[in-house]
Amino acid sequence: MNYIKDLLNEMGINPDLSVYLANIILVIIIGLLGMAANFITKRVVLRVVTHYIRNNRFQWDNYLLDRKVFHKLSHIVPAVIIYYFSFNFPAYQHLIAKGIAIYLIVVALLVLDAFLNAINDIYRTFDISRSRPIKGYIQVVKIFLFIIGGILAISNLIGQSPVILISGIGALSAVMMLIFKDSLLGLVAGVQLTANDMVRVGDWIEMPKYGADGDIIDISLNTVSVQNFDKTITSIPSYALISDSFKNWRGMQESGGRRIKRSVYIDMNSIGFCTPDMIEKFKKVHLLSDYILDKEKEITRYNQDNEIDHTVQVNGRAMTNIGVFRAYITRYIEQHPKIHSSMTRIVRQLPPGETGLPIEIYCFINDINWATYEGVQSDLFDHILAVAKEFNLHVFQSPSGNDFKNMPSTGTY
Repeated sequence: MNYIKDLLNEMGINPDLSVYLANIILVIIIGLLGMAANFITKRVVLRVVTHYIRNNRFQWDNYLLDRKVFHKLSHIVPAVIIYYFSFNFPAYQHLIAKGIAIYLIVVALLVLDAFLNAINDIYRTFDISRSRPIKGYIQVVKIFLFIIGGILAISNLIGQSPVILISGIGALSAVMMLIFKDSLLGLVAGVQLTANDMVRVGDWIEMPKYGADGDIIDISLNTVSVQNFDKTITSIPSYALISDSFKNWRGMQESGGRRIKRSVYIDMNSIGFCTPDMIEKFKKVHLLSDYILDKEKEITRYNQDNEIDHTVQVNGRAMTNIGVFRAYITRYIEQHPKIHSSMTRIVRQLPPGETGLPIEIYCFINDINWATYEGVQSDLFDHILAVAKEFNLHVFQSPSGNDFKNMPSTGTY
């Protein structure tokens, strides 16, 4: 500053005016130096750092680069230059120091924010991140850091100790709890969800209350984001997964089998005893031949042992078309290559009703892919519906307009 003043005085400029001009010139010089330092840092130093990071054998430092940790750290250089030259302005040095301190606090918060984001990105490259996400905890740390940074900035601005502000915040704890209610609830819920391994990123969940039916794509402090199968995104409060009921399909995905539970409704008027011709026909069915022979021997032995009178068909035991039909379906799913052999396979009757007699097929396919599942299920019931008539059974369905149209006319009005 003195050198500039002397130089201006030698040029014949008024001493009082030279003071103002020297200040202006020095401010311009400081600004240019700061811009030059910022340019060199970003265009030279950061390029060298970027080149080294991109070409080394480590991957974790790439996330620091992607999150611009080093770019934000470079903003400290101009502040250091300004602080170094602030001694030339003794009247304003105190204010400049305060401004630079606040600026450095803001830069430090931005750097720490980016660094924590990079930590989360690095952690998500490990398989454990799916079952133990840390994004919620990182958000809590961010809140804590920003509160501390805000306290330091305000205390620096007003020239008071941070302890005074912290003691004042203690008196406002009730208000703070009200403001951060969702975050606190989310934090507690996040701890419970993680500790109990209730949900993971990638889990398929159903929560009709919130219209969620899809895969979890993100678990944060306050919300769990679910991408539904129609590609929409549903955000569910984290604490709702603790307080409300939801269905997690992870067990199905991990088991390797996907359940089929569907019924065919049989018209009960078509159910009856098997005739000798029907039995001879069933013996020629590959999946039924052994069953019919064994069943025929069993029934004959029972009727003989109990001296059953065959003149009345209702006496004793006899095969029915619905029973043979169930046996056929059971054997059909047992030999089906897409049905899981080590999981439950049941063909059962449900209580009859106005829509007929339900025959429920309960089994699991050995592929959890949705498209494969629907294809196998459709093929299975295509066959069952088509083969029912071979057992003289009619599949029930409500009368349609075409049924009434084909009814014979009585000629009466």
